[in-house]
Amino acid sequence: MQPTHIIANLSVPDLDRARDFYQGYLGLTPDDMGLDWVTRFRLPGGSSAIQLVTRDATAPVDSVLSVAVGDQVQEAYEEAVRRGYEIVHPLTTEAWGPQRFFVRAPDGNVINIVGHKDPG
Repeated sequence: MQPTHIIANLSVPDLDRARDFYQGYLGLTPDDMGLDWVTRFRLPGGSSAIQLVTRDATAPVDSVLSVAVGDQVQEAYEEAVRRGYEIVHPLTTEAWGPQRFFVRAPDGNVINIVGHKDPG
């Protein structure tokens, strides 16, 4: 598996209040994802980004990190299973487009492995 990018997922209770801080105060550029439970902010003109999540809409838990692997998501899933890692959310093609699954790292953190190809 070769990740194309990694984004931290921050848990927030209210996207509107968080938006004021991350966009208004920190000056990050919003990147509308068209979903009411997650939004993304980037450095102006840069590829560094964070995602703010109120509650994942389809998974049983929230992830702390999203790792994009392009078209290698099936292979990443199979390798996680082969290694005996706990699959928290099965390999799924989500209604908003991407294919993804959640895997629990040995340290307990839940990682969202997603089939995005673009840097976002």
